[in-house]
Amino acid sequence: MAEEIVEMAVRTGLPSMTARVHVDLLLSEDGRRTAAELTRRLQVGPASVSVAVNYLVQHGYVRRERDPQRRHDVYVLDDEAWYHSIVISSQQTLGTAQAATAAAETFGPDSPVGLRLAKAGTFLERVVQDMTESADRWRALLS
Repeated sequence: MAEEIVEMAVRTGLPSMTARVHVDLLLSEDGRRTAAELTRRLQVGPASVSVAVNYLVQHGYVRRERDPQRRHDVYVLDDEAWYHSIVISSQQTLGTAQAATAAAETFGPDSPVGLRLAKAGTFLERVVQDMTESADRWRALLS
C-alpha cells in the first residue's frame, strides 16, 4: 500500500525520495520520526533524508521540532500540513501572477503579449483567491 501512495505522489510531481519520506511519516502511528529512524526505515543515506525533509518543510508538509532530551530534530507531520501546503503553493502562484501582470505593463496592455500576460495574471490571481478561500473554509476538517 505504501508503495502505491509513493507512486501516486511521484506522479503528482513530488521527488521520489521526498515522497517516500512523506509517506513514511503519513503512515507512522504518531506522525513523528527522527532522521535516524527515517534513514533506517527507508534504507538510505542521511543526506537523502535531509534533502527530502528540507523540501517537505519548505512546502509546509512537515515541521521540525527539537527533542531536548535526545538533542536532535524530530520531523513531525503537522495535522494542518495540507492546509499549509496549499497556502505556500498559493503564495508562490500569486508571485507568478504578479510577475505576469507587471510584465504585461512593460509590454503594454494593448499589445498581444501584454494582453496575454494580463489575462494570465488575472486568471492566476483569481485561482489563488479561490484556493485560499476554499482552504480557509475547509480547514476545520483537519483539526
